[in-house]
Amino acid sequence: MPELPEVETVRRGLEPHLENAELTRVQLNRPDLRFPFPERMSERLTGARIVSLSRRAKFLVAETDRNEKLVMHLGMSGRFTIHEKGAGPDKPGVFVHAQLTNPKHDHVEFETAAGTRIVFNDPRRFGYMQMFSASDPDPFAGLGPEPLSNAFDGAYLYEKFRTKKAPVKSALLDQSIIAGLGNIYVCEALFRSGISPKRITSKISKPRVMALADMIRIVLQEAIEAGGSSLKDFASADGGLGYFQHTFRVYGREGEPCSQCGQIVRRIVQSGRSSFYCSNCQS
Repeated sequence: MPELPEVETVRRGLEPHLENAELTRVQLNRPDLRFPFPERMSERLTGARIVSLSRRAKFLVAETDRNEKLVMHLGMSGRFTIHEKGAGPDKPGVFVHAQLTNPKHDHVEFETAAGTRIVFNDPRRFGYMQMFSASDPDPFAGLGPEPLSNAFDGAYLYEKFRTKKAPVKSALLDQSIIAGLGNIYVCEALFRSGISPKRITSKISKPRVMALADMIRIVLQEAIEAGGSSLKDFASADGGLGYFQHTFRVYGREGEPCSQCGQIVRRIVQSGRSSFYCSNCQS
């Protein structure tokens, strides 16, 4: 499932086409995705202007001038494709492998006053879209701070960790502690920090937690700059594939030599998720 860097990459691709744009047509080609579409979604969005397009954790948030927010989740295979007026889908660059979308899975179509058509394609239909008005409860009230924001740092993470008795991998995936972190980048950050995914949070020293917080930022920033990781179905809004997967130091490398010491990378399952680590380099 796309993680923070992938969602941010999609947001950046959509921003020039959606932010400050008026939606002249919103077409729903089926009644639902993972959940039913919001009531009167097409009517509520048609004619509205997108005031801002932001990201919260792994969600895209389009705020309209009608004091409503459209919250979108990509699910496992959701993709946006941009079709500018008079041109086909924009897919610049040369990529490692191509990913094509089948039009029969084009479930939502947004058209702007500029004539740009933005299509949401989702073969597995695990994505979803919801709408919230200003009077509704905050849909993100239970989420922790963004890991790239000023609200997140080593001091914050240490306070969360020092009384918690859980494996650090599980704690970092807890969205109430940090919003947006996922399996891939947690594995990478723990490896670069030299911390075992099995280490109990309360037993990690403050200097190591401070270093881990810094490394989380570094890994996420590198992944965003690389356009995310093209695992299975992910691709950015312009059709481009991410390259961060080519720099994985531990994720998905079970049975391969560790890039630092040569010892074999191991995989264990924690809370139903695969954790990749080097038992020699991480303790």
